Amino acid sequence: MLFSSRLTSLALTIAVIIGAPLAQAAGAAPAATPAASPAATAPNLKAPLPLDELRTFAEVMDRIKAAYVEPVDDKTLLENAIKGMLSNLDPHSAYLGPEDFQELQESTSGEFGGLGIEVGVEDGFIKVVSPIDDTPASKAGIEAGDLIVKINGAPTQGQTMQEAVDKMRGKLGEKITLTLVRDGGTPFDVTLARATIQVKSVKSQMLENGYGYIRITQFQVKTGEEVGKALAKLRKDNGKKMSGLILDLRNNPGGVLQAAVEVADHFLTKGLIVYTKGRIANSELRFSADPADASEGVPLVVLINGGSASASEIVAGALQDQKRGILMGTDTFGKGSVQTVLPLNNDRALKITTALYYTPNGRSIQAQGINPDIEVRRAKLTTETDAENYKEADLLGHLGNGNGGADKPTTKAKAGKARPQDDDYQLNQALSLLKGLSVTRGN
Repeated sequence: MLFSSRLTSLALTIAVIIGAPLAQAAGAAPAATPAASPAATAPNLKAPLPLDELRTFAEVMDRIKAAYVEPVDDKTLLENAIKGMLSNLDPHSAYLGPEDFQELQESTSGEFGGLGIEVGVEDGFIKVVSPIDDTPASKAGIEAGDLIVKINGAPTQGQTMQEAVDKMRGKLGEKITLTLVRDGGTPFDVTLARATIQVKSVKSQMLENGYGYIRITQFQVKTGEEVGKALAKLRKDNGKKMSGLILDLRNNPGGVLQAAVEVADHFLTKGLIVYTKGRIANSELRFSADPADASEGVPLVVLINGGSASASEIVAGALQDQKRGILMGTDTFGKGSVQTVLPLNNDRALKITTALYYTPNGRSIQAQGINPDIEVRRAKLTTETDAENYKEADLLGHLGNGNGGADKPTTKAKAGKARPQDDDYQLNQALSLLKGLSVTRGN
């Protein structure tokens, strides 16, 4: 649901969800790996129960039931109390009802219903963390960083993430109008219809002879396997080892931790990829690279931006610390926490933050993010037509080439097929960098 996993953004899951930033779902959801059982992970708390606070809690329930303007049953009050208990811990911990829990589980398959955006909360506003490729949100031009100030005309300021997500969810095909503010400008409306979102995790193609491109939209269970296949296909299409590769993690909200590890491992042959630290025993994890190198050591540029979160930051941080690739773009989102999903006995679950993850050099990304090696901000590319210039070979009676080479007179440039790098400034700069590296290395 696009707003599918409200939870979704959650995503880094150790149990594991490492997913998108504050985000919860407006649209896409990363996924969770096997959840740990409550018994196995619950810390051994020996502190006595706070009796005064429990008496106050019971008294508040009684007062509400007796005095509230409308009748409220015990079940509703208790469920709301549990939700409040979790929601006040941090932006990613939550109580998952049956519907939410099912949505989180389904999100791992990469198919869900909604608009196709990840959202979070910032300064009391609902903020777009990233739109998902090829969804109603991305096609409507919604961008990372947009503030959703109204949903169907109702202001969102002061609403909780869950309240906003609930309003954005609904039947497939129904239209919803979001009022957005971009870069502090004038509010504008975007109307789009909810749809079944089928997210293709990995896309790849050759940009030019010798230079490949892989984009990961989010980290799903099979993303690591798909990246391996993409590398093999690019090698085959190129006919030989590539001269350079661009890995695009822009606006990737995260997803499954194991998938992030597998992707990084395709480019690394040794050393640590990521490790986690927390209070419970199974939150202490370390992942290292194996000697196989699916990328064949090809020169690598990794594109990142403010919509790159969690699992994306794990990959970017590992490749940066291991000096395996050059990071280009802008600072990432900064979600460095791990959520564990603890199933309960009634088709419900708790999703709670249990650890922080660290890059190989011990950097915590939480609330700081990953800084690119080369900052390149978004910009518009325009193509200018070359002026009518003449060359020596156009002049009547010109001398021939002393080495016997053929003349090269002026020729009109042919209109070529549109390429992704032609209207994507950051991608264009990444490709230019790879070409420069190829020249200096004599490839």
